[in-house]
Amino acid sequence: MTQILITGGSGLLALNWALDKRAQDVVTLGIHRKNVSLPGINTCLLSLDSVDKIQRVFDDIKPNIVIHTAGLTNIEGCEANPDLAYYTNVELAKNVANACLSNEVSLVHISTDHLFSGDMRMVDEHQQVAPLNTYGRTKAEAEYHVLNIYPETLIVRTNFYGWGPRFKLSFSDVIIDSLRSNNALYLFQDVFYTPILIETLVNAVHDLLNQKVSGIFHVVGDERISKFEFGLEVAELFNLDTGLIKKGKLQDQHKLTRRPKDMSLSNQKVTSVLGRNLGGAKEQLLRLQQQEMLGLVKEIKNL
Repeated sequence: MTQILITGGSGLLALNWALDKRAQDVVTLGIHRKNVSLPGINTCLLSLDSVDKIQRVFDDIKPNIVIHTAGLTNIEGCEANPDLAYYTNVELAKNVANACLSNEVSLVHISTDHLFSGDMRMVDEHQQVAPLNTYGRTKAEAEYHVLNIYPETLIVRTNFYGWGPRFKLSFSDVIIDSLRSNNALYLFQDVFYTPILIETLVNAVHDLLNQKVSGIFHVVGDERISKFEFGLEVAELFNLDTGLIKKGKLQDQHKLTRRPKDMSLSNQKVTSVLGRNLGGAKEQLLRLQQQEMLGLVKEIKNL
C-alpha cells in the first residue's frame, strides 16, 4: 500500500484528503500544533523547520508521496506579518522539497489561485504571475523555489471547498451554517473563481501522480462563478433561503488588503491529461450534499 504523508495535518484540506485515501492507502497526518484523531489514519509530530527534522519522520514512516498543504493562508495575517508569511510559505516549502528530493519521494505542493492581478479570466499555466499581496507573493516564490529544488514536483494551483471541522470551516460551511441559522450573508458579486470540491481535487491529483506528471497544473472546477452566485447555488441545492444571501462588492471593502477580483483559472491542461472534465458548481455541490446525506461528514464535523 502507498504510504502518504500530509503536512498541515489539522487543516481542512489535509483532513479531507486523509479521509478520502485511508481505505486504499496508509495515510499519516503530520501534526504541528493541533492534534486530531480519525479512525484508520495515523498522525505524527512533524516540524518542517529543518530538513533534518523532516528526514527523521521520513526514516520512521517511509512515505512514497508527500502532500504539502501546510502554509499561512490568511491574507490579512500575511500582510500584517510578512516575515512569518515568507518563512511559513517559502522556507518551509523549500525544506520539504529538499527532503523529498533526497529521498526520491513524490511531492505534491499545494499552491493557490491568488497569483495574478485579477484583470483576466480563466488564466492558464503559461501566464506570468503578478500577485497583488504578500500572500500571493510568498506562494508564487514558493512555487519558484520548489520547482528549482525538485523539478519533478507536482504544483497544484487550486481553490477548494468541502466539509470542515468546527475549527476550520470551508466557504461552503460558512454559507450553509449561516443560512441554517437564518443569518443574512453578504457575498461578493464582483469576485470570480473556479472552485473545486476537495474529493474531486484529490482524485484528480492522484490520477496525475499515477501518470507521473510534474510541473504546474490548475486543478480547479470547470466553471467560473462569483462568490455570490456560488452562495445561491449552495442555498438552492440545500433548500435554504436564498433571500438571506445579499449582494456585496469587494470594491467597497476599503479596509481589506488588496486582492484579485478574478481568480478564475483554466483547467484545460489537467482535463486534457486526464481525458475528462472535472465538473461545474452544480455537479460538485450535488456531491457535497450526497456526502452529508450518506453520513460521510460526521467524523470531520465531530473533531
